[in-house]
Amino acid sequence: MSNLDHGKFTRVTTLFHSLLGLDVFLLFFSGYAIMFNDELWWLLAAMGGASGVTAIHRLTGIGLIALIVFWIVLQIISPTGRGNFSQILPGKDDVDAFVQDVQFMLGRADERHPNARQFAGYKADEVPLLSYIGKGVVFIFSIELTLLAISGLLIWSKTGLAAMFQTKGAALAFVTFHGLLGVIMLMGVMFHVFEHGFHPAFYPVETKAFIPRSMVPEYHADEDEEPETTGIERLSLSPSWRTMSSIFGALTVIGIVSVLIGSIFDEGYPVPRELAIGGGPTSVLLTIGINVGILVLGVGLVLSMYGNVLRVRWERQMEEEREGPAATDGGREDPSDD
Repeated sequence: MSNLDHGKFTRVTTLFHSLLGLDVFLLFFSGYAIMFNDELWWLLAAMGGASGVTAIHRLTGIGLIALIVFWIVLQIISPTGRGNFSQILPGKDDVDAFVQDVQFMLGRADERHPNARQFAGYKADEVPLLSYIGKGVVFIFSIELTLLAISGLLIWSKTGLAAMFQTKGAALAFVTFHGLLGVIMLMGVMFHVFEHGFHPAFYPVETKAFIPRSMVPEYHADEDEEPETTGIERLSLSPSWRTMSSIFGALTVIGIVSVLIGSIFDEGYPVPRELAIGGGPTSVLLTIGINVGILVLGVGLVLSMYGNVLRVRWERQMEEEREGPAATDGGREDPSDD
């Protein structure tokens, strides 16, 4: 067990992350079953056809809004939330870290800036809660999710959309904005799955998103000597990592490119028929590529479920350790007997 890059978040944060991930995955599956109904006919049928997939998309959209409101309120009323929020706000050190990272890649700096560090031998108190890259991911996802929720509500209420945009062209452009924003976020989520699921130090799943810091021994251990490093030197590279990361990396690229091309050439949604370049699946390869993108999302959902299984198993292991070793008669040893 090492204290690399996990154990930074609270139990509520890790639970929120899991619920948000499940909701977003369902939004993607239902939304893209509508968007690419020719290429993903099987997914459309599996989710109950046009009426079923629409209902699922709307319910998960309501769930997304509820999660966003809950998180905003939590950040306001919770001291921990306010403290964490202040730590993820970009600052001068983050700008310096970006500049130094560029210099480091060009060979003009000897090391990375402290605000760019995640682990690599540094202790938890030597690195920020999030690197500048992590902060960027949080803010980009937050903005995208908020815009998706607002635009989705307006599209759902066609009367409200027509009142806000008096022309048909303007309304179509707004629908296009919602769809294309979803495409951009889909590509980001696919890369996010690859980045955190196939990192050599955390493969097959990065546990910090699932195991809260209160459950990590290094966080609350009462030790006389503080460990000098994160424990990265105790890790060994999984034999299957190189092969699996190469395969999944290729699938991620294929999925991202295919979804992007399909969103330009497919007609109806998110690109209105009047603005579309082409119509329907342009080739068998494009159809396969879009299905590969859905496969990548499916792997992300499985990894999220696996992360929660690890958390449950870790909780049980900690409970067993607290109860003490089993006595010879099948019961538990009583510490008062010593």
